[in-house]
Amino acid sequence: MSPTLRDVARVAGVSFKTVSNVINDYPHVSESTRARVLAAIEQLDYRPNRTARTLRSGRTGAIGLAVPELSLAYFAELADEVITAADERDIVVLIEQTGGDRRRELEVLDGSRRQLTDGLLFSPLALGSEDASRLEVGYPLVLLGERIFDGPVDHVTMENVEGARAATEHLLALGRRRIAVIGAHTGEVIGSAGLRVAGYRAALEAHGIPFHDDLVVDAGPWHRVNGAEAMRMLLARGVQFDAVFALNDELGLGALRVLREHGIGVPSDVAIIGFDDVDEGRYSLPSLSTVDPGRREIARLAVEVLLDRIAGVETGGPRELRSSFRIVARESTAASA
Repeated sequence: MSPTLRDVARVAGVSFKTVSNVINDYPHVSESTRARVLAAIEQLDYRPNRTARTLRSGRTGAIGLAVPELSLAYFAELADEVITAADERDIVVLIEQTGGDRRRELEVLDGSRRQLTDGLLFSPLALGSEDASRLEVGYPLVLLGERIFDGPVDHVTMENVEGARAATEHLLALGRRRIAVIGAHTGEVIGSAGLRVAGYRAALEAHGIPFHDDLVVDAGPWHRVNGAEAMRMLLARGVQFDAVFALNDELGLGALRVLREHGIGVPSDVAIIGFDDVDEGRYSLPSLSTVDPGRREIARLAVEVLLDRIAGVETGGPRELRSSFRIVARESTAASA
């Protein structure tokens, strides 16, 4: 038979209630007692009965994660990090994919599936700042990404402007002066594309380098196919460039392919850097330099903040938390990893 809570208590030499307190991560349990209980749990290979816990606490022990699309490596790897962070707290993650569609994003917020979870991590793509009031929901919610700032809920995001500026300055430090951008979204200000282009422009301005519209290429969704098409458009313009800042790694990988197809040396002729530090970039030829936006930190912060809200921890109003970033220099900018 499977071991019970009372079996764990007997092996640890503590009360049934103490074992329950340790499992539910309650404070005021001494470290020595906690260690004995955890050792007994491992010895017996005890697994808590999630259904019974749900009935006792009124909680499901699960959270939701809604992202635009898991075919984009960034969101797939973010989901992996969220699952890891939640698993450390014995929390299950239910993942939904919105496709970046406004209707589906609103359904995520309003849908009946919310009864299956205790709270939601939500990364919208179609909703914007004008939709901030739609985030006023009756359950714990933490916002991810760059579409809605100053909303009524906690928000975990990254340093888009600063990271993009650092990526551009990395290229400038190599002596590159004609730096193209692929992946822009015309007219966007708030959103990943708008913020990263702003960082690019800030770096140019700080170094006294003029901004040229013909070096900026728009792209639709940030997939490799669009990065390849954006690079073909840039080459067709006939403008001179010696570096490329791809607004995410998927675009960068697509652009890298087209450069190689045209016999353009990377990084000898054109240096290229992306953004997001997806795993595939380590294995491209050449390996892709990038901005690591702190994906693991984003996942950890998001899970911690959501669980605080679920537990009713008072934080004094909505918080905005940002992860730290770093430049990861690889072969595509002729720097060692």
